[in-house]
Amino acid sequence: MKRRIAELPKTSGVYLFKDARGRVLYIGKSIDLRSRVSSYFQPSADLFNTRGPRIVEMVKQVYNIDYIECENEVEALLDEARLIKDIQPPYNERLMDGKSFPYIEITLRDDFPKVRITREPDPKSKLFGPFISPGGLSAAMEQMQRIFKFCSCNQTINSDDPKLRFNRPCLLYSIKRCSGPCAAMISQEAYREDIKRLIKFLSGKRVNLIRQMTREMEQASEELNFEKAARLRDQLKAIESLSLSGDPQRHLQPEVFFEDPRAGLEKLAKILNLSEPPRVIEGFDMANLQGQEACGSMVQFIDGIAFKGGYKRFKIKYTDNKSDDYAMMREVLCRRYRHVAAGEELMPQLILIDGGPGQLHAAQDAFATL
Repeated sequence: MKRRIAELPKTSGVYLFKDARGRVLYIGKSIDLRSRVSSYFQPSADLFNTRGPRIVEMVKQVYNIDYIECENEVEALLDEARLIKDIQPPYNERLMDGKSFPYIEITLRDDFPKVRITREPDPKSKLFGPFISPGGLSAAMEQMQRIFKFCSCNQTINSDDPKLRFNRPCLLYSIKRCSGPCAAMISQEAYREDIKRLIKFLSGKRVNLIRQMTREMEQASEELNFEKAARLRDQLKAIESLSLSGDPQRHLQPEVFFEDPRAGLEKLAKILNLSEPPRVIEGFDMANLQGQEACGSMVQFIDGIAFKGGYKRFKIKYTDNKSDDYAMMREVLCRRYRHVAAGEELMPQLILIDGGPGQLHAAQDAFATL
């Protein structure tokens, strides 16, 4: 264990404690993986009083330590949360609930895009996040609204509605936190320019944004448009960092993007040119630890829902070279589907193979053999 800890990097990341059977017991994060993990195994560590009896019980079972390096503490926290939700380790209590991290959502499809904080985002909107500090995000959102004066209400605003100019703007307009598109206080073109600046700001492109806004402010001043120049000046002064966030693609939270499984299966059938939506789907992946302790894993979905009772793990028995993914794939598929070939089980409508052309050809070889 000491040798394994010495191999850990002194960088941010996520660590996974595993037992002798390779099951994940506990998942944690740290800005210094080696230092954090070693603290569990130091003789002077009073884990019973500092972490509790469950952690003492867990440490006694640790046989191996795995880790994932991350660029920073924010990424480590988001990866930790994702892994805990997916794996459900027995000794993790925090982050086991269904609570997700919030996003900033910009509804670009609207004539006057709305900007809001949400835990149930529309994947068709422009998304930023997930953010790890909901309180900090709310405070930042308030400041950004003062700068960019975007609309955050649920009112539908159509640019071609002639009645807009007769509306009375809401309170946010009066306190200078909204530009008032609901009452035609700003044109669609000018409003979308503000939204573009907001997107640049949230995308981290702040240097170019500052230069562009400075030029626009100077030009507005030269044209004696002092109201616009003052607004741009205030925006420049208030720009601040929103760095405590992940990337919507890298740190995906699938539980917040709900889609009816049946609709998803119908889309899948259309993409793959299947005659009907697949009812049973099985997926395979191979894994090994430095060429040793190789195994294959199978997951199963029935009518688009994960069926945990159908999950299987295959310890590699007949392939001598434990780093040969192709041979291991052939072995696992032959062992799994020999029962189907014998008429003892039903064939799934779709089989997913993790890997590339090599793994795919190995799977085809397995079925040709069967």
